[in-house]
Amino acid sequence: MPSPARMTQTLQQGLRRLIGGRTSAATGYRVFDLALSRRISLSPSLTRLVFTGPDIAEMNTLAPDQRVKLFFPAADGSLPRLPIDQHWKAAHSALPPERRPPMRTYTIRALHREALEVEVDFVLHGVNGPASAWATHAQVGDCLQMVAPNLAYTGDPGGYEWKPPHGLRNVLLVGDETALPAITGILEQLADQQPELAVEAFIEVPLQADCLPLRHSTATRLHWLPRDMLQCEHGQAMQHAVRELATLAQGSATINVKLEDVDIETRILWEKASTRRSAFHAWVAGESATVMDIRRHLIKERGLPRECLTLMGYWRAGRAFD
Repeated sequence: MPSPARMTQTLQQGLRRLIGGRTSAATGYRVFDLALSRRISLSPSLTRLVFTGPDIAEMNTLAPDQRVKLFFPAADGSLPRLPIDQHWKAAHSALPPERRPPMRTYTIRALHREALEVEVDFVLHGVNGPASAWATHAQVGDCLQMVAPNLAYTGDPGGYEWKPPHGLRNVLLVGDETALPAITGILEQLADQQPELAVEAFIEVPLQADCLPLRHSTATRLHWLPRDMLQCEHGQAMQHAVRELATLAQGSATINVKLEDVDIETRILWEKASTRRSAFHAWVAGESATVMDIRRHLIKERGLPRECLTLMGYWRAGRAFD
């Protein structure tokens, strides 16, 4: 027989469904009300925030790089209060600018539905943005809202790009600190499901103290690229690693490929690999200009087919994209 606490939780969830007026047609994504339950310091630049909330029992994640949206307090200090159903976009747009909660994209590091907890890793880079500022000062009990996949949805809601093809033998993973949660999850999944795959992972981080112990297979070669030790600017270590250190990315001898540029000042660089059979797959994420340079090198200089490359500009230096 369920415990009294579990029965109460189930009853509360049922009441929320009735009061919220949900229909039986579940949407792929919905809004979740979260409260910070604890902080875990990972390194000088990285912290893990663990959120709780009764509705987390209805949250889903489909891949190690599952993206979600977090809403932070608005400019006037008001907390996000968006409806939990599919009307959240319209409600967000309708708010006056001073009350509109800033929205940023993050990766689910871990979801524990039974414990009603979801973990999100934050890069701390001062108080020069709504996300880092909130994460720097947040205390247990502080509240946010998250848009995440809905467990009740029976289709594929998307929001992730780690879709390795059949026949895979070699994997290249490249990212900066913003991609670290996703790369960590991918390495763990490969260690559990395909430990025989040859994997090269290059992760650029601000400090040598940010180089964390990660679980991975014995067939993985993990390379940390701390900018303080290498004395380089953001992105330079990733570019050097792909050009000079990566050995698994072997293209064809025919390199005369026409490659159009992407205007990263007005749009997000986001190109997905094919899921068709392929022996090689690259997953690259980080600052847009850096990923653009790596894109050009892999396709134009190494002759790799675009179908085996997933290239994502997670962020753009000097700009903020909601």
